[in-house]
Amino acid sequence: MRILVTGSLGHIGSRLIREIPNYFPSLELVIIDNLSTKRYASLFNLPGNAVYRFVDGDILETDLTSLMAGVDAAVHLAAITDAAGSFQDREKVEYVNYNATQKVAESCVLLGIPMIHLSSTSVYGTQESTVDEDCPEEDLKPQSPYAETKLREERLLQEMAITKDLHFVTCRFGTIVGISPGMRFHTAVNKFCWQAVLGQPLTVWRTALHQKRPYLSLDDAINALCFILDRRRFDNRVYNVVTENLTVNDVITWIRPHITNVRIKYVDAEIMNQLSYEASNQRFCNLGFVFTGSIEKNIAETIGLLRKAGGYSD
Repeated sequence: MRILVTGSLGHIGSRLIREIPNYFPSLELVIIDNLSTKRYASLFNLPGNAVYRFVDGDILETDLTSLMAGVDAAVHLAAITDAAGSFQDREKVEYVNYNATQKVAESCVLLGIPMIHLSSTSVYGTQESTVDEDCPEEDLKPQSPYAETKLREERLLQEMAITKDLHFVTCRFGTIVGISPGMRFHTAVNKFCWQAVLGQPLTVWRTALHQKRPYLSLDDAINALCFILDRRRFDNRVYNVVTENLTVNDVITWIRPHITNVRIKYVDAEIMNQLSYEASNQRFCNLGFVFTGSIEKNIAETIGLLRKAGGYSD
């Protein structure tokens, strides 16, 4: 089996390329990343039970068709992912993310290769307490340029499935929580863990403390991607992939046993007007997938690793 992984050195990709060989014997991995976030260490100590070919390149400038020759499936993870920061880089986020997805999809069509496309539960902006993939159009109110672009990508792929016979699956991932060689700390839970270990106040959006949001354990994220590849579930549908729906207060409650004197600093953000909602994962569960990850456990693991740096002391 031969798999292409774009954005292979990021938070999700760096863990996926290490664990996916455990699911597929004799695996060949073509991994591409433009190293824009300088995560060189994501290439260190790769396991020996797969064959790797790393390409240092930008998807928008790479001859993907040649690179993807002989590939059985493409896992498209590459994107600029900072939702809050996307307000300052709207044009770049829209251009890079949308056009990269389009280019990967066009190469997949040309070569007859299916693709996994990563979207986000941040495409929802609903007032409903629970939302699923069949929600009405008015409940899709993305609250950032990043989320707006993800929704445009979803619609592009759905159109290409009809007009060009593209085979794909879109996964709306909750906010990722969990350790990996390429992890960053700009998303909520990881950021809180970092701030708590360093003795800094947790910067919480003013309205967000008791609002629910969907979160995804990185353990479940990797298992979900491998589940799709193993089952060949390229059915042109959208799936919410979510471990738990939690409030910020829930997250802080799980941080407190590890760090005493956790302080909160409320801040304003352009994205903070998104209302509280829960994303149902039932459609994905109906395929036979079982979520076994634990956000509480991921928080403990992240804090445990960071504390070894000596940033915080009781």
